[in-house]
Amino acid sequence: MPHTQIQPHRHDQHHKRADLASAAEARLTDAGEQWTPLRASVFAALAGFDRPVSAYEVTDAVSSGVGRRIAANSVYRILDLFVANNIASRVESANAFIANAHPDCPHDCIFLVCDRCGSATHVDDDRITGDVRAAARAAGFQPLRPVVEVRGLCAACA
Repeated sequence: MPHTQIQPHRHDQHHKRADLASAAEARLTDAGEQWTPLRASVFAALAGFDRPVSAYEVTDAVSSGVGRRIAANSVYRILDLFVANNIASRVESANAFIANAHPDCPHDCIFLVCDRCGSATHVDDDRITGDVRAAARAAGFQPLRPVVEVRGLCAACA
């Protein structure tokens, strides 16, 4: 029986920042990728935000941190690598990224995105995403990564 967790949680509440970076590094190296200084800087910048952010915001943060301008396309490639390896998640409707606070968790994400403050609460519910996958397969479509997002107002903004 699949694990279902429907209790909402903030992505950045699972690990302390240093532990999160170590978990991300382990996940990436286990996948056969290198944890380069630039990748570490991109992850640190991404994890430093408490909301989903654009690749340009990450680029600006990394550039400030290293004292020279980093190419946005390099950051985009790294963020795509992070998403592919479950180190980061992409909030599609906001064209933004957020560090994955549990990179070893294989669940599809459901995001509750606040239109006022920009926060994204992450919910794991394998039942819902399993139904989305099943509906896609029934339509003859091979689902790779369901993205479920609900736009609205968080409790603090409502």
